[in-house]
Amino acid sequence: MDISEETRNGILILKPAGRVDSGTAGAFEARLVQAVSNGPASVVVDMAQLAYISSAGLRALLVAAKRARPAGSRIVLAAMSASIREVFDMSGFTSLFEIHANADDAVKALS
Repeated sequence: MDISEETRNGILILKPAGRVDSGTAGAFEARLVQAVSNGPASVVVDMAQLAYISSAGLRALLVAAKRARPAGSRIVLAAMSASIREVFDMSGFTSLFEIHANADDAVKALS
């Protein structure tokens, strides 16, 4: 997994590529937690290049979301493939996160 970053209108866009699984979830979680823990921040996780997410990846998102709330931060997800969306639907995570069709829509929602 590789995570590229972009900032648009003061909103951090994290773009994980490849697989978020037990081998890479720790780095994914660390970057997300770092982004949301230092005060109010808006973060979009653009999943357009994500091929796979395991339960460890879902846990990383959940940990970051729990850290975001007391800091006044928000995490929004975008551009899920059908297979990634199915994992979120089956695990009940679609009700825990705001999900947008693409990063542009997510940035607009946070602006």
